[in-house]
Amino acid sequence: MFSEEDLISISALQHIAYCERRFYLILVEHIWVDNVFTAEGTVLHEIAHQESSESRNELYIARSLYLRSFHYGICGKADIVEFLKVKKDSDNPSTVCLDSLNGRWIPYPVEYKRGIQRHEETFEIQLCAQTLCLEEMLKTNIQAGSIYYGKSKKRVNVQFSEVLRCKTILGIAKAREIINTSAIPKAIYGPKCPKCSLIEQCLPKLTNKRYSAKKYLNVAISNSNK
Repeated sequence: MFSEEDLISISALQHIAYCERRFYLILVEHIWVDNVFTAEGTVLHEIAHQESSESRNELYIARSLYLRSFHYGICGKADIVEFLKVKKDSDNPSTVCLDSLNGRWIPYPVEYKRGIQRHEETFEIQLCAQTLCLEEMLKTNIQAGSIYYGKSKKRVNVQFSEVLRCKTILGIAKAREIINTSAIPKAIYGPKCPKCSLIEQCLPKLTNKRYSAKKYLNVAISNSNK
């Protein structure tokens, strides 16, 4: 079991699944730079968190719900957790009781992201981490959730399989290892790098085998003179 001081942010797990070096720069070096992608994502999350919780017949929607797991050592906020009321004779093992509401409910976490509808493992790991917290706090088992994409205004259903759970737990362990050791992961230039807001701080081409420092500097000087 972990203490309150040991808890790692759930949102950080998205970064380590995307790139371990990016995770290091943000969580260890405390470096953050916005670009159009991160800015749009921030706005979308702010919209989701501004609205209050609400009830719609057999559906209760909780927003900006604080989550934590002392077993896995993580904490954060869920954009939305929907609770679907079930019939009295339902034998669904995923149901829970809520203090302020009558009956039994099935929790269903929803994460908000910018962009268009797609399958993105980094987002699924972040959502799964939220689910691990919810399961511990509510003492239940959650089978599925969704990722909502702002531009397409559509959801992608996510099943919390054993494979996804294992990837999430391994990601948590790796995150804790990097934080505890402060070891800088090697930069590896790839297709995701140009979209990363920290590309200028990371300089992935400098340590990529295909790019020498001399070549990188020559290209940078050439571009600056245009």
